[in-house]
Amino acid sequence: MSEAALRKVMDHAQAGLAARKAFFETKSELVVDISRAMAVCLASGGKIMFCGNGGSAADSQHLAAEFTNRFKLERPPLPGLALTTDTSALTAIGNDYSFDEVFSKQLQALGRPGDILVGLSTSGTSSNVIRAMREAKRNDIITVGLAGQSGGEMSAVSDFLVTVPSGDTPVIQEIHIAAGHMLCHLVDHFLFEAVSELTPYLPQDD
Repeated sequence: MSEAALRKVMDHAQAGLAARKAFFETKSELVVDISRAMAVCLASGGKIMFCGNGGSAADSQHLAAEFTNRFKLERPPLPGLALTTDTSALTAIGNDYSFDEVFSKQLQALGRPGDILVGLSTSGTSSNVIRAMREAKRNDIITVGLAGQSGGEMSAVSDFLVTVPSGDTPVIQEIHIAAGHMLCHLVDHFLFEAVSELTPYLPQDD
């Protein structure tokens, strides 16, 4: 057996466990707050949009699918949309304008006040994600940033900023998915299992 290979496995596992433990010990209330905001958005007829690059693009599509299909609970489909999936839109915008605008232009077309945009960037500095989040804030769309430990440029454009206590990109991405899964789980909780907990946060008719 390769001791060096085994050590790499265990070192990565330990780093991931430590980051996950530290994240949920310090960010659990934030995760609840974001999931409640998402549930209010969906209950009010809004949608949840996601964007990111590379592995974060895959995570965007993963989380959007959890909403449009289901997570654990058998419930109606919920409107989740990944801005990373339309290759014609991505290549047209990238070709005619700039790769920096591939998400912000889609957001201008598809986003509405009261929607939520979740931007994923392990560095917190992805220009196209930052531009989309800045555009969202200009249009009264709630922004959720998922980043690494510093937050980067996301700090200035996030209504909710989720940082991971690690500088290791794979570990950050693993915690992003763990946090995303918990958001899905809690949105279902608020919308379908504990509606009375959400009611005080919904717009009240005059």
